[in-house]
Amino acid sequence: MNFFRHRPLGLLAPALLIAVAGCSPAHDGGSVEAPRPDARTAPLCRKLHEVLPGEVDGKRRSDPGPRSVYTAGWGGSAIILRCGVVRPPKMIDPKVAQGNDPDAIAGGVDGVDWLMEKEGDGVWRFTTANRLAYVEMTLRGLTGPDDATPALVALAPTVKKAIPEGIASMRS
Repeated sequence: MNFFRHRPLGLLAPALLIAVAGCSPAHDGGSVEAPRPDARTAPLCRKLHEVLPGEVDGKRRSDPGPRSVYTAGWGGSAIILRCGVVRPPKMIDPKVAQGNDPDAIAGGVDGVDWLMEKEGDGVWRFTTANRLAYVEMTLRGLTGPDDATPALVALAPTVKKAIPEGIASMRS
């Protein structure tokens, strides 16, 4: 029996299992598309990534794949953060500013302004406003936007430290 003739297939099997699972053994955050921030925004997002906490709202850090300095996660896919996203269309919607959109609310938590959008059953998306980069956080398993307060409070100091106040580019 020729040992080398069968070895490549044996080495390939673990790699195929990891690829089929859609993740590496080091994370359990699922798969998330990483934003492609512009040259002005990318350094801010890299700085944010460096200072993100290891735990948010009692959930341990578990970054999604593929690995990127523009994404982070906690509690599997319970909390997903993406930095350098494009400005959400509802951010300039007059209905939101007037409080007339039941699925989008403007508000602030501990000095960070957010656009809060209901995405689906128990899923809310929060996008920073009045910062030089748009940071998006998606939370699952919520009964309403108030359930996100602990996560928003936990991330507010980090966002304030890494992303200065200002107006982000539309593209970001």
